[in-house]
Amino acid sequence: MADEEKKETVEQPEETPQEEIVEASPEKKVDTGKRIVAFIIDAVVAAVVGLIPILGLIIGAAYWALRDGLNIDFMDQRSIGKKIMKLRPVTLEGTKLELTDSIKRNWMLAIVPLSVIIPFLGWFVMLPVGLILVIVEIILTLTDKEGRRFGDKMAKTIVIEVEE
Repeated sequence: MADEEKKETVEQPEETPQEEIVEASPEKKVDTGKRIVAFIIDAVVAAVVGLIPILGLIIGAAYWALRDGLNIDFMDQRSIGKKIMKLRPVTLEGTKLELTDSIKRNWMLAIVPLSVIIPFLGWFVMLPVGLILVIVEIILTLTDKEGRRFGDKMAKTIVIEVEE
């Protein structure tokens, strides 16, 4: 019997910081004002980086796509804007996002900076399509009862308010 108890404790996996579960309650919509301010902060970060010719636009697009899954201490797997505004995107199960979750959630926002560096096709096709997608995302954030935009639904994520 003592051997069985030892086996049970050995077989249980250790929790890692990625497995941290937080309450992801779709019933409580995050303050839209906070999300807008976080978006503006992220846009400023991407725009400043985007001032670096060619490379800056690529880095800015990468920031938009990966920002909520980057495992960098000062960002804590969320964008700089969300960190400042005390928001966190999480999976519907309540875990922090991985890079793949972030890409699924944010790829539409990365189209705009990428389109600028592609002559003709980017300027006349991708840029207008990207801007339309961004507008649709903003409208969904404002009108969806859970505050979930299309990217959130695709990645099965939700934005929540946190203490830190």
